[in-house]
Amino acid sequence: MGLNFSELLVILVIILILFGPGKLPEIGKAIGRGIREFKKAQKDVVDGEDEEKKP
Repeated sequence: MGLNFSELLVILVIILILFGPGKLPEIGKAIGRGIREFKKAQKDVVDGEDEEKKP
C-alpha cells in the first residue's frame, strides 16, 4: 500500500513545478528543522519519563 517509484517521481515533479528550484533548498531546511525539533521534543519527553521512574 506504499508509494512506488513512479508515483514518487510524479509528486517530486509537481513540487518542483509549484515551488520552483529556488525555493526547494529553503523548504528542505524548514522541513529538516521541523524534524530535528520534533525529535528533540520527543527525546525530552522520554527523558522526563525516565527521570520520574527513578526512585
